[in-house]
Amino acid sequence: MNFLAHLHLAHLAESSLPGNLMADFVRGKPEGIYPQALSDGIHLHRRIDVFTDNLPEVKLACTWFRPQTRRVAPISLDVMWDHFLSRHWAQLSPQFALSDFIDHARETITPVLPDSPERFVNLNQYLWAERWLERYSDMGFIASVLNGMANRRPRLASLRDSWQDLDTCYPQLETLFWQFYPAMMEKARNKQL
Repeated sequence: MNFLAHLHLAHLAESSLPGNLMADFVRGKPEGIYPQALSDGIHLHRRIDVFTDNLPEVKLACTWFRPQTRRVAPISLDVMWDHFLSRHWAQLSPQFALSDFIDHARETITPVLPDSPERFVNLNQYLWAERWLERYSDMGFIASVLNGMANRRPRLASLRDSWQDLDTCYPQLETLFWQFYPAMMEKARNKQL
């Protein structure tokens, strides 16, 4: 669910923004189904997910969740990383205002929607109109995102309660974000993701 981070890292890596955003909606190998640039973007997204999930900082953050929410910690943290990225965008990418970046991403992604998975098309109807990527900077919106995911997927109902873990550990999570995200940006720029 860390849409903003995937788009940001894809931009830095000069990868397909549509492919990176679409990846969570594509199962199996994308080759032969999508153009090569989109397939490459899907693969970058998947590599970033594996890389991030295995970072010591992220593994440590998962241990801070209560036992009843620990299973959904990786999902909650993905949303939280987007919160910090949105909140600190001006420091991390001063050359490209967040609103301009979001407009650029939308303009790049919209043309591929006619040939995209239906669930991805549905996401885009809300993502842009409701300005999710900018609203991630608001913790109230983060709570709404987690509640929405919990409502749509009953087996992930504990996402609703995970907001408390995020709120309780907010300063520590912010410190961890600053420890790993700038390094990920550098890896993206150097095509090392």
